[in-house]
Amino acid sequence: MMNRLPFLFLSSCAFSSTLAQRWNIVYIMSDDHSYQAISAYGHQLSKQAPTPNLDRIAERGMLFRRAYVENSLSTPSRACLMTGMYSHQSGQRTLDCPIDADAPFVSEYLQMSGYQTCMVGKWHMLCEPKGFDVYHILSGQGEYYDPRFRSKETDGKYVVEKGYATNLITDHAIQFLETRDKDKPFALFVHHKAPHRNWMPPLDMLNLYEDVEFPLPETFYDNYETRGQAAHDQQMSIAKDMEMCYDLKVTQIKPGMGYTHERNGDSFRHQLSRMSPEQRQAWESVYIPRGEAILTSHLSGDDLLRWKYQHYIRDYLRVIHSIDEQVGRLLDYLEDNDLIDNTMIVYTSDQGFYMGEHGWFDKRFMYEESFRTPLLVCTPGMKGGEKSDALVQNIDFAPTFLDIADAEKPRQMVGTSLLPLMSRGGKSPKGWRKYLYYHYYDHPAEHNVMRHDGVSDGRYKLIHFYGSKGSYDELYDLKKDPNELRNVYASKKYANHLSRLQEQLETFRREQKVDEW
Repeated sequence: MMNRLPFLFLSSCAFSSTLAQRWNIVYIMSDDHSYQAISAYGHQLSKQAPTPNLDRIAERGMLFRRAYVENSLSTPSRACLMTGMYSHQSGQRTLDCPIDADAPFVSEYLQMSGYQTCMVGKWHMLCEPKGFDVYHILSGQGEYYDPRFRSKETDGKYVVEKGYATNLITDHAIQFLETRDKDKPFALFVHHKAPHRNWMPPLDMLNLYEDVEFPLPETFYDNYETRGQAAHDQQMSIAKDMEMCYDLKVTQIKPGMGYTHERNGDSFRHQLSRMSPEQRQAWESVYIPRGEAILTSHLSGDDLLRWKYQHYIRDYLRVIHSIDEQVGRLLDYLEDNDLIDNTMIVYTSDQGFYMGEHGWFDKRFMYEESFRTPLLVCTPGMKGGEKSDALVQNIDFAPTFLDIADAEKPRQMVGTSLLPLMSRGGKSPKGWRKYLYYHYYDHPAEHNVMRHDGVSDGRYKLIHFYGSKGSYDELYDLKKDPNELRNVYASKKYANHLSRLQEQLETFRREQKVDEW
């Protein structure tokens, strides 16, 4: 067990009269938001479903093209944010494996540095929020409609609030800004439930993009020819594992109709039962006719697969549109109240997500679409419109916030402040990391993704899969094969790169005291 709140060194100005002049922090994190669905990244999907408000952050600041997570899973990723440590160091390896109760949170350090702190939205960790003057958090994964929240004022009880989760979370964020202590800098963490599965849009967006035909990803029909067992055994296939009722809202599905087994159908019907009569009527007026249309069309094979993809992507992007609107609302508040010029704004996700690439939805793998995450950051005084190809990771957020607070990074934090990158136009300063380490532990579990760890230098990536069925490795050249279709582990041409990455992987494991768990 680590000592609670190791001694924190503060700079000489930490508690001086300049306290109120330190930058505020607004950290906005969504759940499962792919970089493909932010138009600043230029992906074809986002060209048809733009995100103008998220793009405002990139226009004012910096877009990171090589931002990654350490573990592509919600709760471990949130622990990386709060602790600045790898999953095995904080103890939060999986969704259900609890974090070390003594692990200090960046919010606690910010409080010690004179910041007023607030957390609103999705907490989704098996511990109480620590180091927050104010919090207003969802129950578990949270609900899209009329979600339950609890705060310090509700005596540990979750209370239903009428409305849509993304809007309500923004309401609470703005309420904190209006009632905060204006003599202190603030750190506001805004964690959206959206766009987490099962992608339920707000009522005024149920028909958005209905006439848009989104292009199939280049790798949509991937057969995993050179990949190992993990890619074949996964249960995140749109064709085989996406459910007609739970995911695609076809409530008329009954056993024996020949579609994907509806494991979560009852869960979805419970979500519908929580709606008010007005919400339910609005919802069913749109989704009941869609369900009837697909069932009477008797689609099968590739025709059914393409239909599933289009309906999945439309709902996902509807939910993204609602996030973009609410981020815009928060940015407008900061601008209208003269806060924008003294506030660092971060937008990111707890991991990436598959938008049909390789025929998949969900995340978990070290392959690019889930390993890589969107990251947009603006700070006061930036030129704006800058881009960075430096290798950054979600363990870097906590050290960045401490850097802003004039607080020295404690020894247990392995991440690195992003501020040197920001001040150099995105170029890597001397000594910046050359490799990233990744480790996914959650197996056996939902979606059946094999445990694996690996390293990447941005060009070459080595992945080591392991478990009860044995172990094996995959190697990719991301420049020649950005879609990771060709495993070149056995190629003599890549022997030197393989040896180098294997050595680096062993170095990470040894220095960070990692085991296969």
